[in-house]
Amino acid sequence: MPTVAPLDLDGHAIAVAWLNDIPHFALADGVVHRLDHGHKWVEVHDGLLAACPDLAETSLITGGEDGKVMALAADGTATQLAEIGRKWVTSVAAGPQGAVGFASGRMAYVLFADGRLREFQHPRSAEGLAFAPKGMRLAVARYNGATLHFPATEGKPVELEWAGAHMGISFSPDGKFLVTTMQENALHGWKLADGKHMRMAGYPAKVKSFSWSARGKWLATSGAPAAIVWPFQAKDGPMGKAPLELGTRGDTMVTQVCCHPAEDIAAIGYADGMVLAARFADQKEVLLRRAGKGAITALAWDKEGRRLAFGAETGECGVVDIAG
Repeated sequence: MPTVAPLDLDGHAIAVAWLNDIPHFALADGVVHRLDHGHKWVEVHDGLLAACPDLAETSLITGGEDGKVMALAADGTATQLAEIGRKWVTSVAAGPQGAVGFASGRMAYVLFADGRLREFQHPRSAEGLAFAPKGMRLAVARYNGATLHFPATEGKPVELEWAGAHMGISFSPDGKFLVTTMQENALHGWKLADGKHMRMAGYPAKVKSFSWSARGKWLATSGAPAAIVWPFQAKDGPMGKAPLELGTRGDTMVTQVCCHPAEDIAAIGYADGMVLAARFADQKEVLLRRAGKGAITALAWDKEGRRLAFGAETGECGVVDIAG
């Protein structure tokens, strides 16, 4: 039976991450907590809006209401990477070769490891950011589509159009597809080789969370009373194919999904604080955490896929050990 080590904090959990195998919990008040031989914490921002681990999973990249972009190491050392004055840094992304992307208002920025900073202006606000898995490409979700920038060169950006407000963004692990979450209850995708559109609609709520399976053959999403898992094995992605529905519950919505690092399994967090794991092959479910006080807002597996860190909007956080 899985065991839960709880950590009750005061505030909304924005993100959880494993840095050097230590679970970190980033809260909206700007404090990042960690379970490292006891409960430790460091105040990184005056108001935290976005956080993600770097590609090596040794530091947490964060952006805040104080206009700062920070890197927090696993030992609690916080380093300022950039500052843009009295503007909010609303999203961050970790890129190759130590590059960091961040956005504020209509601007997207790429900070290279050598300190160079590139700026990219958009007609409307830059929302989600994602780096391609290979090469130096930054995708920006924006109003009426997405823009692909090539920060290392002076190459012209590629515009991918689709009407509506696009919020979150992600490349498939093989780099062949780009998928956005939308302000409406839908996902949109592009096959990058030919610009073909993929429309993934029919959700009862907004999709706030998505996660690719270990080999990139599946995309798990929130926004329904089950985890909706789209197949991406075919050359045109999920077009004409029905998604899997995992962990269906009649009375509460899925708010977070996180695919296992090795197996075709997803951790599924719900609006009532429950967390399940479900296997794609046979839809078998394991209860990882009973319902709590608030919606699950963050999930992250450790590298081995044996422990799952979770955070909720009420500050209820913790670590589930799958092996018990």
